[in-house]
Amino acid sequence: MSKRDLVGVISLLILIGFLGLGAASMREFGVVDRAYMDDYIISHSQDEVGANNAVTSVVFDYRGFDTLGEATILFAAVVGVIVIFRREVHE
Repeated sequence: MSKRDLVGVISLLILIGFLGLGAASMREFGVVDRAYMDDYIISHSQDEVGANNAVTSVVFDYRGFDTLGEATILFAAVVGVIVIFRREVHE
């Protein structure tokens, strides 16, 4: 076994270990402590974010990076469709 193969096997074992730890620390499916989350967002959204609407504060501030990622993917899809369906001008 070469050194490169050994590094690959060790990396794979580390990855499997982290995935196993993540799976072991997950809550049971369907069990969510929503009461705490909902109450926290409703009572703190105006103080922390300055938004009167709690839904707006969640979408644009608490989960802002997620929303930015979704917008980036949507933009990339639109650009891809435009590139695929563009017409070439023959002179």
